[in-house]
Amino acid sequence: MPVRSEMPQRVAIFLVCLVSLLACCGLAWWQWERFESASGTFQNLGYVLQWPLFGLFPAFMFWRIRRLRRQAEAQDQAETTSARTEWGHAPVDVPAPRPDQPRPVRPSEPDGLDDEDAELAAYNRYLAELHARDQKNR
Repeated sequence: MPVRSEMPQRVAIFLVCLVSLLACCGLAWWQWERFESASGTFQNLGYVLQWPLFGLFPAFMFWRIRRLRRQAEAQDQAETTSARTEWGHAPVDVPAPRPDQPRPVRPSEPDGLDDEDAELAAYNRYLAELHARDQKNR
């Protein structure tokens, strides 16, 4: 992951939050003047209270996203640390068996199938039979 400076991004987010707050405070001022006028209603007063909240919302979302991101990073770090401390070292990736190597037959398995594989084979035969019956009825 390349290291990059987050300063331009933070400045842009700060400017967006500031412009949002200023615009919404301007709208709140406009609604306050409407409320004080002869045709003003309590609906205008409600908007006076709502507009600053709308202006603060982008800043709140920025704060919330940063907080959630830090929590996720801390959780990932804790999981990595707990995996290392549980066994005393970092977890080792075990490679998957290569497909070109046959599965070794244990001496207790004369035909190479244990009980679970035999049940799975019987279940697969049953499914194939159901599929064939379904195709025949169509």
